Formats: sequence, structure tokens, C-alpha cells
Amino acid sequence: MRRSRRLGVVVVIATVVAWGGSGCTVIPVQGPSTVTDAGSGDPLDKPFQRMIAIEPQKTWGPEQTIRGMQAAMAAYADDPTILPRYLTPEARAKWSASGPVTVIEDGFGVAYPTEPDADETTEQIEIKTRQVARIDEDDAYIPSTGPWERSFELTKAQGGGYRVSYLPEGLGLVLTRADVARAYRATNLYYLNRTQDRLVADRVRLRIRPTESFARTILERLLQEPSSALKGAVLTSFAAGTKVESVRSGEERVVINLSGPLGPLDPGGKDALMAQIRWSLNENGIAKGRGIEVQVDGELYRSDRPNSHQRWLDDSGDSAYYVNRGALHYMRDDGPGGAVPGAAGKQRADHSHFALAKQSAAMVAAKTSTGISVASLSQDGQWQEVIQGAELTPPSWHRDGSLWTYDIQNGVALRYDPVGGRGAERISAPYLKGLDVTRLRIARDGVRVVVTTGKNTVQIGALTGAAAGVMLGNFQPLTTTEGGNEIEDVAWGDDEHLFVLAKSKAGQILNEINVGDGETVEVPLKDRLESVAALNDRVLAEADMDGGKPKILELNQDRQTWSPKIDSEANTPLFPLG
Repeated sequence: MRRSRRLGVVVVIATVVAWGGSGCTVIPVQGPSTVTDAGSGDPLDKPFQRMIAIEPQKTWGPEQTIRGMQAAMAAYADDPTILPRYLTPEARAKWSASGPVTVIEDGFGVAYPTEPDADETTEQIEIKTRQVARIDEDDAYIPSTGPWERSFELTKAQGGGYRVSYLPEGLGLVLTRADVARAYRATNLYYLNRTQDRLVADRVRLRIRPTESFARTILERLLQEPSSALKGAVLTSFAAGTKVESVRSGEERVVINLSGPLGPLDPGGKDALMAQIRWSLNENGIAKGRGIEVQVDGELYRSDRPNSHQRWLDDSGDSAYYVNRGALHYMRDDGPGGAVPGAAGKQRADHSHFALAKQSAAMVAAKTSTGISVASLSQDGQWQEVIQGAELTPPSWHRDGSLWTYDIQNGVALRYDPVGGRGAERISAPYLKGLDVTRLRIARDGVRVVVTTGKNTVQIGALTGAAAGVMLGNFQPLTTTEGGNEIEDVAWGDDEHLFVLAKSKAGQILNEINVGDGETVEVPLKDRLESVAALNDRVLAEADMDGGKPKILELNQDRQTWSPKIDSEANTPLFPLG
């Protein structure tokens, strides 16, 4: 039987404005409240609100005690002394805060599986809600939706009130969605790809610490390994053992003092280190518009100016193209352009699923009935079949100039290197073995990979290892459409965001998904789309016109409406890579 009991005052929400290294101001606010950030005015910090839990009260019943315990879990990182007071000595000895943090919906339900008996010394109680996500120990935020029900046992305490005597096996901290919004910040950390010519974003959730600036929190996490999504796939310029000694801000610059085995690097290595620091701070709203000076043991190591590391997020070209009856055309700002030079610009009915290499390479690939062919975008460029196979996924270029596909018939990933002069080589992808892989596309950072499996599942992985040991790994589900729905196209917007076009019973859905934490934004649609291409803020799509003639649309800056780009005789828009 479900029974509700009114909850008394369980928590106090206190707004805390943090000032790095100089303490904090606490302004009490009675009862639960909506979290509203208030700017601290410090360029190294993020505003936040802090939950202050109180110990269990003698007048509380089981439900109040369970809700109070959850509030103490939310406050545990700031004050670990309150939560143990909710547990019996036996439960306290078994429970651990280590392991993933479970994130549940706000306003969770509490139920009694049996009618409470006032004469009993123990009570069974259940939390019934939906899980939102989990935050792993490497700070990765993993969406994980579905029903979440857990049983707890409470024992009457001497002098009144209850203590929790049993918690589910393996259960660590449980936070609500509001708790996470209050105490954590979505944060991009920047590492290096394997060729060390581009940064790669690793999106994590970092908890704000009242005792230090958020800039320091970011930098200390940057010195650690990336999350599991990028483990073995990226590099760092920081030597093992490097420590952050201090971070302070002046009127025009931020000074970071490091210590440890940070020996002399060549100019390129120092640039990479500064780029990691610059983007990891600026992309999270920290120290924007300020110079950055890095010291080692108090001595100048390197300094830079704002906007001095733009090349580290280069996407290898931003020109748009489209296909007209099997011929590749370039797109002007005001609409259609001419055919590209060479064979790629001539109409061929048997070529489809075009893919462009990075702009400087001037190469295009296309799928045919017998395999994948490539051609250079030059007057003497001719189509040449480089990968044979009757059942291959559409081609995808890597920023290093190699061409990738998945052989569906034989269940293997294939990589062709035009420079090597050899045929396509097999790439290890043990996770994909036995799966129905229907698409494989490499992100412009040269690290992340998206595959679709079956008709309705999208998974994100990474290219791990180096040289001869490279493999496709680290796969995690990104999204799955409902039964009967179907993924129709995917396209990388940037190295963090993926556009997923799906067909549902009610029509089409176009979602922009952050591959780091699953955050999803739906893009409104009016016309039926056949394919999508994207590059940063630009999104192009092929749409059906009346009479079945295709046209190309462009998503407007408001991200709500579309405008015609090319009205007729145009399909399959595309950008280099992605």
C-alpha cells in the first residue's frame, strides 16, 4: 500500500558565491528553491548554489528520513559528515560513496510495499522514479533512462526517528536532476589527436568546489586521463606528475603556476600545451578575452594572447558542394555553382553517396555497385576503384587522407591509404563483430566515429591506438529510436555534435545530439528530408519538392526555420569530411 507523509524541513538551500582562495558568502534561503545562477564577477569562477543538508530529526518518519538521506547525498561532496548520521553502524560500514553517481528525476516517489505497523522496529520503503543518467568516476555523464526502483530498510532509533539499516548492494550517491544542475557544470576538456595537429573535446561533468576556483578545477582535471570515451584515442602535452600550484587573475591576464617534470618542449609542443589550456578555459566561459601566462615553479614558461590558437580546431575546409545527376558541383554563397573539374564533375548514374576529403587534398569518393571509387578534383582526375565489395557502407574520409568503410558482407572495417600505394587493409573492430553495421562516419577531429547498427541505433566510438595498432573501440550507445522507426541519415556538425535524421510513425525527426553527454535539441522540420550535411553552424539538407524533384535547404541562424538554397536539380549536399 502506498502511503504519503508530509515532509518537514529536510534541507536548506544556500546560495554560495565562490571567490577563489578567499572564502565564500553564504545567504540562507528557506526551503527548496529553483536554482538561479548569480554571477560572481570573478573571471576564473562559475556561479553556483550549494545544498546544506541537516541531520535526521527525532520527529521524522521513514519517508522524511529517506528524503533527508538523499539530500545528504547531494551535499556529500561539500560536507561528508551528515550522510553517515542517517545510517546505522552496520549500514555505515558497508556503504561507500565511490562508484558512479546515479542521477534520477526530481520529485521522486516514496512508497511502502506493506502497510506500516507502529509496533514494528523496522520499516521497508521504496524509492520509485526514473533514472536520468549516471556520472562515472572519470566524470563522464552517461544518459541512462528508464524506471528506477530501489528498496531500503529503516530501523527505529533510540530517542526517536529512524536510521537506514539497509541500502541496495552497490548503490553509491543518488542525486536528482536539480542536484546535478546546481552542483555540476558540463565542461569540455581539450586533448590532442594522434597526429597532434588538432584538439579533441572530451565532455565531462565537473563538480564545483567551494574552496577553489573553477579554473583550477578544470586544469587539475585536464592533467588527468580523458574519460572512457577517448581513452587510448588522444594524447596530452602535459608530462605525468605535473601539478597546478596556483591560478590567479589580473586585469589583463591569467597566471597559471605549474610544477613537476614539465621539461623544455619544442615550440610546437609548447603551442599544443597552451592550446589545451586556452580552449579548456575559454570554451567553458573562463578567462575569455584575457592573455594566459604559464609559469613553472614561478618562472615564465610560455604566454599567449586571446584568439591565438584558432588553428587547433581547424575543420579542413568549409566549402559546400552538392550532386546533380551523379555529377559533383560546388555551391556558391548565393546558390548553385558549376561542376568540379575532371571526371567527378561529369554525370554518372552509377555513382552515389559522395564523400569529400579535406579541402587541401581535393579528392572525392563515391559508392558504386562494385565498390568505392575515388577521383581527384582536377582537370585530368579520373575515377579509380580502390575498395571492392558489393555491400559496403558509404565512404568516409579521415583528416589524414585515408578512406574508410565497413564491409557488411564480411563484417570488417576497411581503410585505404592513397599514399601507401597498397589496397584496403582490415582494421580491428571487435565490438562491431556480429552487429548489423549500416553506416560508419569519422568526425573531423580524426578521432571519434559514429556507426549505425540495424535500423534504429546510433553508437559513438573512437579510433584508438596508433599506426599498425589502430582499431575501432570505445563504443557507447548514443540514441535508439522507438520500434518501427528508422535512422535515415547521420552527419557530423562538429566533433561534439551529431545530426540524426530519423523516420517515425508521426513523420521525420531531426535531432542535434551532443555526443559527449547526449544533450539533444530537436530541429523543426516542414519538408521531408532525404539527407543532411553540416559544418559548425551551417546545416544543409536535401528535401523533396512537389513532383519528386529535389531541392537543397539551409537551416537559418534562428535554428527554427529553413530557407531554399538551390530550388531544383540538386541533391545530396556535402562538406569536406564529417
